Amino acid sequence: MQLGIFVVSAAVSLAASVLLVSRLERVGERLGMSEALLGLMAALAADGPEITASVTAIAGGHRTVGIGVTLGSNVFNLAALLGLSALIAGRIGFHRREVILEGSVGLWVAVVSLAVVGGLIAPAIGLLLALIVFVPYVAFSAEHPANRARLRLPQRWSEWLARALAEEEAELAEAIHPELGDRRDAAVALLAGTVVVAASVAMEQTATSMGSQVGLSAIVVGGLILAGVTSIPNAVAAVYLATRGRGAATLSEAFNSNVFNVMVGLLVPGAILGLARPSGDALFVAGSYALLTAGSVALALRARGLDRRAGSIIIVSYLVFAVVLATR
Repeated sequence: MQLGIFVVSAAVSLAASVLLVSRLERVGERLGMSEALLGLMAALAADGPEITASVTAIAGGHRTVGIGVTLGSNVFNLAALLGLSALIAGRIGFHRREVILEGSVGLWVAVVSLAVVGGLIAPAIGLLLALIVFVPYVAFSAEHPANRARLRLPQRWSEWLARALAEEEAELAEAIHPELGDRRDAAVALLAGTVVVAASVAMEQTATSMGSQVGLSAIVVGGLILAGVTSIPNAVAAVYLATRGRGAATLSEAFNSNVFNVMVGLLVPGAILGLARPSGDALFVAGSYALLTAGSVALALRARGLDRRAGSIIIVSYLVFAVVLATR
């Protein structure tokens, strides 16, 4: 019975999240959002199942499960969105500026999450540190491309950032290309978002209950089972983009999804409700996420992209992570 509820709720949550992304993109296009901001909004909507499952777990007192869902999803995202995409596509090409921009934000948030999970700083402090970097990034992304080089920053900084986002948006425009939305799209997005939340709550609760019954640890339930299931839509979308030569869009989806997972799924509820005391299992997941983020950035910068060899390294790293976590 519980297995059936889990399977149905997972399928409904993932399907609704896909619908939510498409409708929000249309609404954003109607509002005249920049391509970079549209990409950020799509990444946030696609993260609905992970974020909801994590928040539900933390709110329900299953804080280790919540940590596992968020950070385990991020490790899975790096393996599937970057590693698997490179393996299938043969090579994903990136612009160097984009790797530095997206990688810096992603690595900063990964290090902050490690510090929070390790008990070095409080979740509220971690959220503040993440926002210090993320808010300017979003604000710059939301600016019209023609205005970015004229912002109140040193000219070289403004020009560099403007070029980095322009290179990314050149691919996002082709990857997203939504129709103009209307009120019906907004209503459908609201309904889809409600369904994602409800189905993800059921998914988390049944997974936690089943895991407890069969003797699985909370970190395995969150970090492997829920993390993998909730990340499937992102993985499919990334492979689709990579096989069509949209390297910048693939990289943006991977790092932005991870950043949103940490901020909305971990730091916000952690700041309000608190997190579990530092544990070896949680530290292992957080450390793996930070290390694989740094490794992925280094591999991408080394060859301005990821080939099958680099993709294999990322995938093998994830498999090692999964085996070690499952046997702890």
